[in-house]
Amino acid sequence: MTTVYIEDMEIGQTAEYGKTITEADIIMFAGVTGDNNPVHIDEEYAATTPFGTRICHGMLTASLISTVLGTRLPGPGTIYLSQSAKFKAPVKLGDTVKVRVTVKDLDRARKRVTLETNCYVQGKLVLEGEALAIAPSKPAA
Repeated sequence: MTTVYIEDMEIGQTAEYGKTITEADIIMFAGVTGDNNPVHIDEEYAATTPFGTRICHGMLTASLISTVLGTRLPGPGTIYLSQSAKFKAPVKLGDTVKVRVTVKDLDRARKRVTLETNCYVQGKLVLEGEALAIAPSKPAA
């Protein structure tokens, strides 16, 4: 884990994280959230949908953005204020989701950072969004 302090951030700065979605991820997410939609947990049902197979919860994909904000950019000490998300394509079991977060705007006086938050599977955009966070400041010397 690293912390990028608001004083050191630059517009265009990026951080990434990748995760392969497993059966356990989907089942545990359903258990934690109570979202037992059969499109996520029942292969027989999911086969009858336009996706033809089970898909990952959209919010599971979106939650991977939090991993980047909390551990890489800005990192530990970040306070997540808001997140928009547009789901562009499904994420399926076994897909590796690559999250890319990019600094879009800085308000150093208020310690706020606006970040472009995109998720990709094999280079295809599956989620696009924007986050607002309070970034940590350098400790006083």
